[in-house]
Amino acid sequence: MRIKICGITRPEDAEQALALGADTVGCVFYAASARHVTAEIAQDIRVAVGDAGTLVGLFVDPTVDQVQAVLDRIELDVLQFHGEESPAFCEQFQRPYLKAVAMSPDVDLMAVNSAYCSARGLLLDSAHEGQFGGTGHRFDWEWIDAGLEKRLMLAGGLTADNVGDAIRQVRPAAVDVSSGVEKKKGIKDCDRMRAFIEAAIPEISEGGL
Repeated sequence: MRIKICGITRPEDAEQALALGADTVGCVFYAASARHVTAEIAQDIRVAVGDAGTLVGLFVDPTVDQVQAVLDRIELDVLQFHGEESPAFCEQFQRPYLKAVAMSPDVDLMAVNSAYCSARGLLLDSAHEGQFGGTGHRFDWEWIDAGLEKRLMLAGGLTADNVGDAIRQVRPAAVDVSSGVEKKKGIKDCDRMRAFIEAAIPEISEGGL
């Protein structure tokens, strides 16, 4: 199982996250987000990540040119799409990708999984007043269909206090946190990142994920 720290805006936060035990960090390339980063900052974060982990780029309903402009400047390991992007749109960049799903009681997760079978996995996040991740709100984990666990990255309101319960109940392939390890939007807190990772790792080991 993997641990992802998303919404990274500073190279030093990426370095700390990976040093503490995270596997993956994410940068947001969505101008409306408080955690949006420029290509210049993302280049510095890419250097900070190096070979120590995976760098994910988050997009929300981008144009092809917008994604390609980022890829021309930053070597992203994985793309993450949070809007209404079609499978064909996501696939055209020839990179592994994650498809985010805004969870609600009426989401047919099996159908979404079938439609996006080419995705590396589905990132399940909270739906909250038009925001695309980083809301600090969790959704009801009972909405998740059994049998998809190894295709899922669980996000949405995770903190050091509940990530253990999340892993025990959902048994996802990965967990993703942003606001739950921040001192303010876009600025990660080293102690909170450490607490989150330390709370997750025993469950990973004991659960045999």
